Order: sequence, then structure tokens, then C-alpha cells
Amino acid sequence: MTRLVVLLVATTTLLGCSDDGSGGADSEGGGDAGGSVSAGGAGPSGCDGGPLAAPLPGCAPEPLASTGDPHQDCVDRINQLRWECQCLPPLARWTDAESCTDEQAASDQASGSPHAGFGACGEGAQNTCPNWGSAEDIIGGCLQGMWDEGPGEPYSEHGHYINMSNQGYSKVACGFATNGETWSNQNFY
Repeated sequence: MTRLVVLLVATTTLLGCSDDGSGGADSEGGGDAGGSVSAGGAGPSGCDGGPLAAPLPGCAPEPLASTGDPHQDCVDRINQLRWECQCLPPLARWTDAESCTDEQAASDQASGSPHAGFGACGEGAQNTCPNWGSAEDIIGGCLQGMWDEGPGEPYSEHGHYINMSNQGYSKVACGFATNGETWSNQNFY
């Protein structure tokens, strides 16, 4: 059975949002490269006014073509959902934390315990996709399922979406581990 696991956000500091299409993602911490999905790409009409208060109902854009790099594809998919479904600026790809996030996913998979290594990479929040068939399944299925939780209470039922849409984070590192099934952690900072 496929399931989604959420971890409570450790800290939240809301940042101002950009309505100029610049994306607002920074490179704090160094070594970061932005994703290839930008706020200037396709999105809902009305994005000129900045982020929407809530996601568009039933928003499920077709996943982008693979770059051949699942880490980049994961960041691109998160940014695609943020932009096309809610006019949110993109997160930068947190390349400095990718190897750590890969190691976390492998450790969590080996222990069978999602979020067992939470915080080891310096993240403020983490989403986990345990026991999926492949990285492609996670990018096309798990990330959409997390987004579909939408805003609301209790946090335990909406936390994945809250982490993905939180404007207090500027970057994300995706990590993958495959040992039969594939696990993925998405670390937000």
C-alpha cells in the first residue's frame, strides 16, 4: 500500500511574496541552482497579482518531461504545482543538501521509519514518499497526492501541502533511495 507521511514544520517564518515573476528564491547557504520551472512559465491567469490565497480546485497539471535527473525533476514538479496551481514563486534546488537527503531516504528506508533522520540536513520541514515503485512514480504520483491535500486543519491531514506551499521556504532538496521499492524525502529550507 502506498502512503504519504508528513512531519510537522519545525519553524515557519513567512517571507514577503513577489508579484514580479522573479520567483523570490534565494541562494542562502550557497551552492544552489534554481530549478528549470520558473514563475514566468505557464500558469493560471491572474498570477500578475501574486500568489493566490488558495490553490485552484482540482489542479493537476501533466508532469513535465523528465530531464533524466530525478533530483531536478522532483524540484521542477514541486515548482510546477506551486506555480500552475497557486501562482507561488519557485523554490531553488538545494543541491548542497541532496547527498544528505539521499542518505536520509536510504536510512529511513532501511529502518522502515519515515523521518527518522529529520533535521540531519538542516531542513525546516520534510515530506516523505515511502514505498513507491520508482522515482518517476513519486514525481508523478506522490507529489501530486501531497499537493491535493490542500490547505486546512488538522495539520496531520494537510501538512504535505503546507510544506510544499509555504512561502517561508526558499529551497528544496529531493533525495531518493531504492532497495526494491523507492523512498524519497523532500527537505525544505
